[in-house]
Amino acid sequence: MLIDSHCHLDYLQREGRLEQSLANARAGGVARMLSISTKLATFPDILRIAEAEDDVWCTIGVHPHECEKAPLVLDDLLKACDHDKVIGIGETGLDYYYEHSPRDLQQEYFRIHIEAARQTGLPLIVHTRDADADTMRILEEETGKGAFPFLIHCFSSSLELAEKAVSLGGYVSLSGIITFKKADAVREASMAVPLERLLVETDSPYLAPVPFRGKPNEPAHVRLVAEKLAQMRGLDSDEICEITGANFMRLFTKAARGG
Repeated sequence: MLIDSHCHLDYLQREGRLEQSLANARAGGVARMLSISTKLATFPDILRIAEAEDDVWCTIGVHPHECEKAPLVLDDLLKACDHDKVIGIGETGLDYYYEHSPRDLQQEYFRIHIEAARQTGLPLIVHTRDADADTMRILEEETGKGAFPFLIHCFSSSLELAEKAVSLGGYVSLSGIITFKKADAVREASMAVPLERLLVETDSPYLAPVPFRGKPNEPAHVRLVAEKLAQMRGLDSDEICEITGANFMRLFTKAARGG
C-alpha cells in the first residue's frame, strides 16, 4: 500500500522520463500516485496522464508561484472536480521565500482554493514556505467558516505549524527532506504528528531523498521516505507503508471510492 501522495508527472513527461518513471514505481511496489496541478494551463496534460493510467489520480489548482500569471475564479476549480480522476484541490498556499507572486494575491488564491475544498469535500493540498504564521491564521479563520479536509505537503516547517494542522483536523505529508543530514528540526517537528495523520511523498522531480539527493527524483523513491519514517518511528517499513497508504485512502475518499 505504498503511495506517492504528491508528484508532478507532467514535469517528468516534459523531461521525457514519464514512461520509465512509472515503470520504476510499479516495479518498486508503489501502488498509487497523485499527480499535482500547479497551474490551470497545464491541467489538461496532468488529466490526460491520469486518464491513461489506472494507478494515477490528479488534482486541480494553482501554485502560489503562479498566481500572478492568470486570473482564478472559483468555478475554474469546481468544474474540474466533476471528473472521476480529480481527487484533490491544489497545490495552493503561501510561499514567502521566493515571492514570485504578491503576498496579498497568494492569500486571495489560497482562500479561493479553500472554498473549493469546502464545497466539494476534496482535500486541499497546502504548500507553505517561510509563511507559517499566515498559513496558520488563514487555515484557522477558514476552518471557522466551515471545516474542510487538508494536507500540509512536503512538510518543512515548525513544530507549531504541525501541531496547528493536526488540531484543525489536517494531515501532514513527509518528503525526501526527512532524509537530509541537516533536517533535524523537520524530523523533530514531524514526530509530533500522530501516525494516523501522516502521508509520504516525493514531490518529484524535486527533493530526491538520500542517496539520490541532487539528482532527479521520481515516484519510486517514495520507498526511501517511508523507510526513513519507519526508522524514526521504530517500525518496519512495510508497516509504515500500510499506515500511510491507509491514511491516504481515508483522506482522499474519492480515490477510495474508485474514482
